[in-house]
Amino acid sequence: MSAWLPFRHAITALTIATVRGERVNPETAAATLAPLAKTITQLQDGLKAAKAAKPAKGAVSGSTEQNEATPTANASIPTAYQALQASEAATELSNRLKRWFENYNGFMPEFGWWVREPYDGAQKALEAYAKYLKEEIAGVKGKDEDPLLGKAIGAESLCRRLDHEFIPYSPEELIALAEREFAWCEGQMKQASREMGLGDDWKAAMARVKQDYVKPGEQDTFVRSEARRAIAFVKDHDLVTVPPDCEECWGTRMLAPSAQRSMPYAAYGGGDVLLAYANESMSQEDKLMAMRGNNRPFTRNVIPHELIPGHHLQLYMAARERPHRGAFSTPFFVEGWALYWEMRLWELKYQSTPEDRIGALFWRMHRCARIIVTLKFHLGKMTPEEMVSFLVDRVGHEKFGATSEVRRYISGAGPLYQAGYMLGGLQLIALHKELVTSGQMTEKQFHDAVLTLGPIPVELIRASLLKQPLKADFKTQWKFDAGGEK
Repeated sequence: MSAWLPFRHAITALTIATVRGERVNPETAAATLAPLAKTITQLQDGLKAAKAAKPAKGAVSGSTEQNEATPTANASIPTAYQALQASEAATELSNRLKRWFENYNGFMPEFGWWVREPYDGAQKALEAYAKYLKEEIAGVKGKDEDPLLGKAIGAESLCRRLDHEFIPYSPEELIALAEREFAWCEGQMKQASREMGLGDDWKAAMARVKQDYVKPGEQDTFVRSEARRAIAFVKDHDLVTVPPDCEECWGTRMLAPSAQRSMPYAAYGGGDVLLAYANESMSQEDKLMAMRGNNRPFTRNVIPHELIPGHHLQLYMAARERPHRGAFSTPFFVEGWALYWEMRLWELKYQSTPEDRIGALFWRMHRCARIIVTLKFHLGKMTPEEMVSFLVDRVGHEKFGATSEVRRYISGAGPLYQAGYMLGGLQLIALHKELVTSGQMTEKQFHDAVLTLGPIPVELIRASLLKQPLKADFKTQWKFDAGGEK
């Protein structure tokens, strides 16, 4: 991004001097800031001129279409992804400069006299430049039609990250694993569809399930009743310890329409189940998609994942048992634990109707799809638009939900975060078979023990429970995949 942020050194020099405790000279600081407004404005004007002179898409120019992860042929114009990153960097520079100014203004004689005017000019130019990069070059204006922007990190970086997460598989092996699990889900979908009288047409069955949604304004009431049912189930089956205050202290909170652009389904945060549902400010089409995407059978599977025995119980215990291990947090345990419970509840026949099984299978299929689309994206084998199509056509997402999902996948959490759900769940299922099915631990002993070990890689949880000695140069080696054994 350096070509589009040549002014950053001047701002960084001022802020670093403050960090080091160097006394500021107001006249010198003013001289540093004085040229910035003109420099930034000229840079923005240059981008406007270059953009105006650039041939329109489809024009004969002798150049090929550029991927968002690579530099453009014309080095004076950033790609949409680079422009978005540069915009965020410019905003951060503006925030740093503001903190620097407020640290001295009014406290140091003559500081405001010298610095205020060039500071105000620089801030105004920075804000305008960040806005221009984001909206006019990147095309991100906070609307549904905003482009889906992200950067593919490549096979080498993926492999390094997998090794760091103690996952002894290549990206290609994980994609094959996910495709096998996906095929199992499709087989189960067809079976549930036949029970509903729709033959093997599971998409027709899912379309019917999506119509089973509550009226606007009633989703929080429905969620609370489902939460109580899930808590009663794990307690009645003596699956895990549920402390009374953990059971009592949680709430529900509705997500604003703007938040639903990247969070189209229920989530967990701050002790609350965050609920996505139709809002009166949405278009009629988006309202219906939000209700269909958060129907009763789908939601019945989500609530145990987010609350108890999932994330709410998990985070309650993490705050009380080995909290220092939060520094090593990994989605393969954090999300894997909640996904593991979806699998375990399936095994215990928590879903009593074919409709509810379709709701559970939708999410299980969705986690398989997350592995496939995100790893293929980072391998350069799938575009964001193809990711959306896969989620809509193969999984059954609404277009609104699929687009929101992909936007988060490629611009939010880390490259392996989405893979952590299903893979972490499979790791814990394998560990459950090794320790519980074999009779070494009871169900409750196993779950309680796992919750005390903190959000570390599951292979290290296994080593702890099996009392395996680990050397400093230990390398991941646990092949947890049993080849699709159910």
